[in-house]
Amino acid sequence: MISKRREFIKTTSLAGLMTISLPKIVNAAIPSSPAVKLTDGNVILFQGDSITDAGRKKDDNNFNNPTSLGSGYVVQAAGDLLLAFADKGLKIYNKGISGNKVYQLEERWDADCLQIKPDVLSILIGVNDYWHKHNGNYNGTVEIYQKDLRALLDRTKAALPNVKLIIMEPYALKGLKAVDDTWYPEFDAYRLAAKQIANDYHAHFIPLQAVFNEALKVAPKEYWSADGVHPTLAGAKLIAHAWTKVVKG
Repeated sequence: MISKRREFIKTTSLAGLMTISLPKIVNAAIPSSPAVKLTDGNVILFQGDSITDAGRKKDDNNFNNPTSLGSGYVVQAAGDLLLAFADKGLKIYNKGISGNKVYQLEERWDADCLQIKPDVLSILIGVNDYWHKHNGNYNGTVEIYQKDLRALLDRTKAALPNVKLIIMEPYALKGLKAVDDTWYPEFDAYRLAAKQIANDYHAHFIPLQAVFNEALKVAPKEYWSADGVHPTLAGAKLIAHAWTKVVKG
């Protein structure tokens, strides 16, 4: 890893990096996207697993609070939103929990979603539905993933008919630590399922795999992820930038 980083530093100047900025990486992966319109007082809820959780303080139920938002993409996206839309009184929550699969979201959905009554609900879930199966710790399938996620969205739409949905694609960086050839092609089925569900539920879809694939043209895998799944600081900022691309004031 060290030799790769040294080679990257040696062959890539700061000026060169600046010419391929985060906006250019994200725009290459998401050329255009219909925007989620934010209005005054909107409640925004981020849900998911450890990528969303990012070490947030679970007993802090406040909105717009760094300790309750964690140290990952959520706090970075929240900071950008609160700065860009300071006049809107946005309330941003993070209720991601490390290790969660879809059925575990369902088990805590009343308290961690429906009672919060989000106007905008963002979900990043699916990598554990595959990863834990791959490791022999869960007997799920992509069909169970689809069924559980559709049931969760049906429940959400019934309780919150006007909620605006954002579904983020589960992603992985192949060849980095946890993510080896044995993940494929099965893991890709979960990615495709998330996209299909987003289409069926008229949700805004964020193609994170494409975003990271573009980012790999600029810097090596280790720059963006610690283990092929969990993002580094740069990777978290990349996800945050992709997320904020789909909203407008």
